[in-house]
Amino acid sequence: MRRLLLATAALSALLVGAPAFAQAPAPSSPAPSAPAPAAPAPSAAPAAGQAATPAGNPVVARVDGQEIRLSDVRDAAQELPDELRNAPPAMLFPLILDQLVAQKAIVAKARAEGLQNDPEVQRRVARATDQELQQALLRREVAPALTEEALRARYTRESANRQGEEEVHARHILVPTEAAANAALAEVRKPGADFAEVARRLSTGPGSQQGGDLGFFKKSDMIPEFAEAAFALRPGQISEKPIQTPFGWHVIKVEERRTAPAASFEDSQDALRQAAFEEAVNAAVERIRNAAKVERFNLDGSPQRAPTLLDGATPPAPGGAGAPAPGGAQAPAPGGAQPPAAAPAQRR
Repeated sequence: MRRLLLATAALSALLVGAPAFAQAPAPSSPAPSAPAPAAPAPSAAPAAGQAATPAGNPVVARVDGQEIRLSDVRDAAQELPDELRNAPPAMLFPLILDQLVAQKAIVAKARAEGLQNDPEVQRRVARATDQELQQALLRREVAPALTEEALRARYTRESANRQGEEEVHARHILVPTEAAANAALAEVRKPGADFAEVARRLSTGPGSQQGGDLGFFKKSDMIPEFAEAAFALRPGQISEKPIQTPFGWHVIKVEERRTAPAASFEDSQDALRQAAFEEAVNAAVERIRNAAKVERFNLDGSPQRAPTLLDGATPPAPGGAGAPAPGGAQAPAPGGAQPPAAAPAQRR
């Protein structure tokens, strides 16, 4: 649907006078918390004598008796890119509704032709269902780790190891050639030379009118060649030779160095959320997989055997589970390999 909407979005300028979006507010961006479970499918059209459409969610179209409600239009709007999602509802409503009508018509035609019974279609539907179930379960599993309370607790736990990043305050002279950079370097190294004045006169880079001043920056803020050279200097030092980057040739002077204060919870929230999300997902997947009974087979369908010492398996500890049992139990095979099991091996 997104491709269809993007294709028709170019027509939005022609729809300024289109009907209002049923006076509904423009769709807003979803909150940065864990994704909410998918919305339930719209119900079928009410039969005679049944209750009317719920207030605030009217039917905006019917296609072969199948309803499209305002909530369906709002849900579809959430799938739009940000630049289109925030467009006036009067522009978006007819575009989205046209696409939903087309989709309903296509689905109705497919069902009428019995495509829902096609084995390939059923396989794809089953796979899509499995994916949605996976996502729904993982959303539920990770949600407790993504609350503000949980993220603040994580921030507090990690605060002892959280240090401010080092920053430098530097100036630079940017020129297009190495020869020009060497000339500028020779000039700023003269006794009594003013680096800022030379930068104002010669530099073609950002901040040239401010004497090449770049302010404070972190190492990650600059391209690697420039950052490595700048962070190797102490306050008052000038680079020994010009530094080449894709922008040209630089002469660098470091004015100050400092350690920036550690990021606040608010500034760290996105990184905390991402780390908590990945950690919770990995833990949930590992726990659920380990609890499942898994049988593995070879490509030809034959059961896989348990790994032996010849395969690199860890030898059993003396007296452990892998040691020969008293009373005539079978001895290990020559070379230390274990005898093949009578039944298919199970692995987790």
